[in-house]
Amino acid sequence: MDAREMKIKAAEAALTHVESGMRLGIGTGSTAEEFVRLLAEKVAGGFRVEGVPTSERTARLCVELGVPLKSLDELPELDLTVDGADEIDASLRLVKGGGGALLREKIVAAASDRVIVIADESKLVETLGQFPLPIEVNPFGLVSTRIAIERKAARLGLTGSLTLRQSGDGEFTTDGGHYIIDASFGRIPDADALSSELNSIPGVVEHGLFLNMASLAIIAGPAGARTLQANR
Repeated sequence: MDAREMKIKAAEAALTHVESGMRLGIGTGSTAEEFVRLLAEKVAGGFRVEGVPTSERTARLCVELGVPLKSLDELPELDLTVDGADEIDASLRLVKGGGGALLREKIVAAASDRVIVIADESKLVETLGQFPLPIEVNPFGLVSTRIAIERKAARLGLTGSLTLRQSGDGEFTTDGGHYIIDASFGRIPDADALSSELNSIPGVVEHGLFLNMASLAIIAGPAGARTLQANR
């Protein structure tokens, strides 16, 4: 089973948790896109959902495939969000934002009664931080914000490069008009403390630590998909 087949298996398993009539948050990324394709097939057969996309990219795919969409203002409370992740630990704490949609992903997840994470088993880690942590920042005061991130991280014993994400000939810009700094800490022993420190920096719009948000994770491997509950 190749990587895409594993993503499809995870998406199939997540779809069994979706009921007709649900208000559904729809995530961003390659695994979430497999979920959208499967969902669209059910919608074409009469399955009813109203979806809130977490990115313009996801919105375009949903429109192309015929999945009905609403804004989060129109549907401010959601039954379920299905989304991917860049890292998942045993407590279902996540690193997200590799695709640059972390702010909207976190807003949508926070508006949901339940969050199901879908991923292949390569995303499972013992300790978060192997994947560079995306930190969404305001372009104004970028240098000051970067210095503040470096200092706050150092207080927690975290070091590593802070790289401004690029796209083409310039800075990568999120759907909200912000930049992303990818922090290569290597290992984050205390994700809660780092989350608090980053939240205290005015220039930080949001970060990719999704803590205590996922209800369950569906992890696909060569043997098929399995469900993990949070070990908290």
